[in-house]
Amino acid sequence: MKLIARQLNVEDDGIPGYIVYPERAERGPSLLIIHQHSGLTGHLKTEAYKFAKLGYVTVIPNLYHLLGYPALTHIHTGTEIQKNTSDSDFVRVIDQGWRYLLGREDVDSSRVGICGYCMGGRIGIHFAACTPNARAFVAYYPSVRDELATKLRPRHPYEAARKIKCPSLILFGGQDSTTPVPVQERLWASFLANGQPLEWHFFPHARHGFASPEAAGYDPQLTELVWPLVVDFLDREIRKPSR
Repeated sequence: MKLIARQLNVEDDGIPGYIVYPERAERGPSLLIIHQHSGLTGHLKTEAYKFAKLGYVTVIPNLYHLLGYPALTHIHTGTEIQKNTSDSDFVRVIDQGWRYLLGREDVDSSRVGICGYCMGGRIGIHFAACTPNARAFVAYYPSVRDELATKLRPRHPYEAARKIKCPSLILFGGQDSTTPVPVQERLWASFLANGQPLEWHFFPHARHGFASPEAAGYDPQLTELVWPLVVDFLDREIRKPSR
C-alpha cells in the first residue's frame, strides 16, 4: 500500500494541517485527529502515519492556524492560545477539518471517526456531541478538569458527553494530575449515560500524556499495550462497512 503524507495549506486545500492517506480509487474509512495543547507536533504526524497504514485517510487540522495564529507548530504558544479561545471557536474550526475530510473523493462519509489527544480529547467530546454523523470517538487522556462554567467554557464535558451518539473509547491513567480519578469517574458516568457502546481503559500507574514521547509522563511500554486496543476498536466501528 502506497502512503502519501503532506502538509495541508489554505491556498490548495482550504485548511492548514497535515494529511496521510493510502493511495486508492475507492472510498474508505477515515479519521480526524484533534491535536493537543502544543499543536500539530511530530508525534501526531507519526500517529497519523500509523493510522494511514491501517487504511484510514487521516487528517490533523492545524486548529491554532485556523484560529488566526499561523505557524507550522505552536509548541511554545499553544497553551496561551488555548486559554484565550472558547470551546465554540474550537468546535467551529474543527468542523472545517471535518468538512474537508468528508468532501474528499477517497472518503466514505459514513465511516469517519474522531481521535483526540489531551486538549484535543476534551474538545473532541464537545465536537463529537454536536456531530451525530461521527462513527466513533477515541480520546487519549482528555484534559477534563472539575471547573465551573465560564464564558469561554460554558458547558462542561460532563454535560457534552451525554449527547454523544457514537461508540467511544477512552484512555486514562490513575496518576493523571490534569484529570484526577474523581473527575474521571464523573466523566465515565456521563459517557455511560449517553447509551452508546463504551470502552473505558484505566491504567493505575499511568500519568497524563503516557502515549506521547513529547510528554513528561510518556510510557513507551504502555503505549505499545494501548495501540492494539485502539486498532481493534476502530476496526470494529469504522473499517468495516457496517456495524
